[in-house]
Amino acid sequence: MTTPHLITIPSPAAVPSAANDFDFLMGPWRIRNKRLVRRLAGCNDWEVFDATGSVHPLPAGIGNYDSFTPQAWKPGFVGMALRVFSPASQRWSIYWLDNLTGGLDPTTGQLLPPVVGGFQDGVGIFEGEDLFEGRPVRVRFEWSQMHTGAPRWQQAFSEDGGATWEVNWVMEMARPV
Repeated sequence: MTTPHLITIPSPAAVPSAANDFDFLMGPWRIRNKRLVRRLAGCNDWEVFDATGSVHPLPAGIGNYDSFTPQAWKPGFVGMALRVFSPASQRWSIYWLDNLTGGLDPTTGQLLPPVVGGFQDGVGIFEGEDLFEGRPVRVRFEWSQMHTGAPRWQQAFSEDGGATWEVNWVMEMARPV
């Protein structure tokens, strides 16, 4: 993958989402990952690796969680996303957890801040604040191709408050055969 790494993406509109937005994701997946080798460093080198995952609903329709297990990348690594829907705001909060950091702030022991957003016109956009190598960044998750049977997720970072974005991780999903 040798495309320019900085792109401009419009900010998500605060539109209502729905509690069943992630129903397309339920069940098992094979996941092809393309991950930028060095982030926010002008790098155009990508590593490619496969993983498996499975998505499960939380009780009473409040959200879902998934497992992410790469087959050869970082042996022993396991991650998961926790997606929680707020009926009051009609927005989703997505937390990333893994067995390296727990997804917790090392000082407070609390969950790290989520990305928050929803779906509009067939695309899900979720944004939040994060730290990367000690510097503040804006992070964005984007879901697309949800109803094709081969959904696509990508992550991007912005160091300039969202004016430009560097896509640094792409997941292309397919059902196991």
